[in-house]
This record gives sequence, C-alpha cells and structure tokens, in this order.
Amino acid sequence: MSLISDAPTSAAPPSSAWSLAPDLPETLPALLRQAAARYPERAAIVDGAVAISYADLLARSQAVARALMALNVQAGDRVALWAPNLHEWILAACGSHAAGAVVVPLNTRMKGAEAADILERSGAKVLFCIGDFLGQYYPAMLSGQRPATLEHIVVLRGGFQPAAGAPGDRDWNQFLEAGAGVPAAQVAAREQALTANSTADLMFTSGTTGRPKGVMSAHGPTIRAFSTWGRVVGLQPGDRYLIVNPFFHSFGYKAGWVAAFIQGATVYPEQVFDADKVLARIAHDRISFMPGPPTLFLTMLAHPGLHDFDISSLRVAVTGAATVPPVLITRMREELGIANVTTAYGLTECGGCATVCDPGDSAETVAGTCGRALPGTEVRCVDDQGRPMPAGEAGEVLLRGYHVMQGYFDDEAATREAIDADGWLHTGDVGVLDERGYLRITDRLKGMFIVGGFNCYPAEIERLLADHPDIAQVAVVGVPDERMGEVGCACIITRSGQPLDSAELIAWARAHMANYKVPRYVLNFESFPVNASNKVVKRELQQLALARCQPATA
Repeated sequence: MSLISDAPTSAAPPSSAWSLAPDLPETLPALLRQAAARYPERAAIVDGAVAISYADLLARSQAVARALMALNVQAGDRVALWAPNLHEWILAACGSHAAGAVVVPLNTRMKGAEAADILERSGAKVLFCIGDFLGQYYPAMLSGQRPATLEHIVVLRGGFQPAAGAPGDRDWNQFLEAGAGVPAAQVAAREQALTANSTADLMFTSGTTGRPKGVMSAHGPTIRAFSTWGRVVGLQPGDRYLIVNPFFHSFGYKAGWVAAFIQGATVYPEQVFDADKVLARIAHDRISFMPGPPTLFLTMLAHPGLHDFDISSLRVAVTGAATVPPVLITRMREELGIANVTTAYGLTECGGCATVCDPGDSAETVAGTCGRALPGTEVRCVDDQGRPMPAGEAGEVLLRGYHVMQGYFDDEAATREAIDADGWLHTGDVGVLDERGYLRITDRLKGMFIVGGFNCYPAEIERLLADHPDIAQVAVVGVPDERMGEVGCACIITRSGQPLDSAELIAWARAHMANYKVPRYVLNFESFPVNASNKVVKRELQQLALARCQPATA
C-alpha cells in the first residue's frame, strides 16, 4: 500500500498517512543515545577495516565532545569539517553536537580561499580537516589566509604536518588524548541544555548573489524530516547503506548517516565515486541501500564489466538533483535490479527534503516529478504577485513547514527576502503541481544549474572568474551535458579585445574554485545581449552559447 495518501494540491498529506513515530528524540545527541540503547551490538559504521557498533559510536562521540571542551569550545561555537566521507567525519560531527556546538561542513572541492571565506564568516573556532587528499595537503591550502578566529586544526588522517606558528594544531589522536580529563558529566550537561530548536548546523549554500550564505538548521526538524524520508523511501533497520553522496551536503549528511542512525542501519562511507570500487563494494559488502545523483547510476549502467559484479543485494536507490529521464528509472529497475527507485526534492534552506515520491510510483512519475510534500510541509506554486497557480500551471515554488531554516547566519536582510511574513520560503525554482499534488520542477528563476548533483550559481562563479586579469566582463550559463546533466559555460569579454584561450582560463579556474564550478566551455564575445537597463539577458545569451558550444580542454 502506498505511504502517500491523496492530498490537496497546495498542502501536505495528512500525517497519519505516514505513520510518524511518536518516540522521536528531539536532538541528535539524544538520537545517538536512543540508537545505542536499541542496537548496542549492531554495526553503525563500517569504514574499511574499522567497524563501529552503535554502543561504540556513542562512546567515541562522547570522547570527541570531551576533547572539544578541553579546547574551550562553548555551546553555540562553530566547529567546521573539511574532509571526505570518513568515520572520523561522523564522530567529529556527533561529538560537536554533544558539546553543544554548531557543525559547519566545508566542500572538499573548495580551494583555500573559498574555505577561508566560510571559516572566517562563520567564526569557526576548530576545523576538523583531512591531511593528504586528492594530491593536496589541505591545511596548507589555508596558508596566508587562515582566519584569526580559527584557533585549532585537527587533522583526521592523511598525515599531520605541524605548521610554524600554529601551536593549537594537532592530529586526531593528540586531540582525543586532550579530552581525557574532562568529566563525562560536563558533556551530559551540554546535551541536556539542547532543545529541538537548538541550531545543529550551519551549511553554506552556493551563492545566488555572489557569495555563499550560511543556512542555520535545528536538531528537531532534521530528525523529524528524515525519519519520515527514511520510512517512505524504504530505509530499514539493518540495511547496509553505501553513502557516496558527500557528508558536506545534506544528501550525504542528513539523508545519509542521520537517516541511517534513525532507522538503525549500517553506514558504509565512500570517499570518491569510482564505478569499479562502488560495484565491487556493493558485491562484497552486500549493500542494500544507495542514493546518488543520476550521473552515478548512468556511470554504473555504462560500466563494461557491470555483469561481472553481483549487485543483487541492492534493493533501494534514491536519485534526483537533476533532470531524470524515465528510461533511467526503468533501466535502474530492470538492468541494475533495484526494486525501489524513487526521487525527492529539497534544498538546504528546508533542511534538504520537502517532497518525495513513493517507491510504488511509475517510472514516469518518479522521473517526471519530485513527489508530494512531507507531512507538515506545504508546497505552493505562485505567480509574480504571490497568487497560487491552479494545477498544471507553472509558478515559483514556495515551501512552508517545520523544517524551513532558522535563517541565514548574520544576514537578516537575506532571510527576510527568502522567507516572507507568512512563513513561506521562496525557493527560486519554477514548478508545476498536478492534480495529485505531485511537484515537477520546470525551471529556475535564478539561473542555477546542476553539475553531477552539485548546485552551481552563476553569480558565484562570475565573481570568482572576474578576478582573472584578462577578463573585462563575464557571464556564466548552464548547458546540457550527457554525463553530468549540465555543465557551466563561461561567456567572456576580454580587456584587450583579443580572444582568451579556453584551456588557459579553465586551468586558471581549476586553481581558484571547486572543480564542479569550473566551466567546461569558454566562449569569447565582443558584446552581450542586454535589456533597456543594460543588464545581460541570460536567456538570450544561453541560446547563443548553446549554438556555439564546443568542448573545451577538460
């Protein structure tokens, strides 16, 4: 039987249709304690040779909290994480929550300047960081631009290289040793002071206005939303959950290990997506649950040795974050043998999830819509006057409910712009609600495009590219790509009037921004189409770009 009942077009299905658990904990530390009591011997995390039971997860998280308190981390202080999917990432986050701190995830693809900007604006006191990763020593990337507020860097793994003038920095084991003298009762007191409305995390979104904004989200809404999400998509106690989606993103963090711990599943972190490794791991570890963007599943389907791997254990997949062709859903069900394939819609400002499809929905419904609203969530499509559109007609997608963000960190003006006086979050997405209440995203008001599951905002990329000494004017648009869904195209006007070499600009961009933001195409223009206010008409520019795009140097 479907978990989703019929619902009014602009409102969520009644809560009774989703069987909300009455005993949900109010905070993430309380969730860990509940899981440790229910499943003490069950593996919570399996990371290579490291297996951590739920009881051990609680104990190790408490040790992290004591060590943070030994570093004088106070309730409400920000603690940043800049590392790939590791068990230490989860332990650091859970320990930070237990100490009453606010977690600030950083994208591992960020360059030093991008990370330093977020560290400075968040006022992070401690940074948990990977050492050597992807050919870089991450702490060194902050050299010369480390914020004064950042008192400590803790290197989780990958080698620790002490830096001159940074006596507060240490490796993971040194960090944990420092907490031995802090009584467990002090951690318990911090936990008890938390409420469902306490801020749990500060996640910086890609910037629609040129700089990322920090989204503040609370403990209770995260637990409630992803308790429901987990049951609807079919996440079960004992499931083996391979998390390829990065922990710095709500898909890997909240729909990832938080959802797993709510349901009593086992988390298998994966640092970087590699089709061979992932297929081998599904077969070896008998993985049963694995979300990911369409790119991930398309890559698996295209693997020449797909049928050499026994992936029959894989029961559930959740996709989204980009256009999903119906044939992909059919192929995932038939060629990958995944019985439950579904999709969802959300954004960081609503905790990561607002609507979801039922696994029993048709391939056309799963591919062509984002599902219906979670209980306690209202979805509305409105015109430019804020009037609700009838079923089948497009309008801006508005969301209202318990999991809408607390606001943007230190930015009241942006918060008021995003959330109106009636509590509706204006998403900037354009969508259509059908007569069943299913949402379909049709466009984006703010030009955002999605590269392999990562949101890219032209304003932010343009701000970074504008620092190039040869660029007089730049405009970035998204263009279709068979593998990644969409990629960026940089349209440029040079200072000299002479064309700028595509390969040169792409190489420069790779050194200054996260890889997924780097444009894959570069087009030289003498002028851009503009309106009467002399603003670039992006839709016209995009059409020109589509007609001219040629692959640039990868």
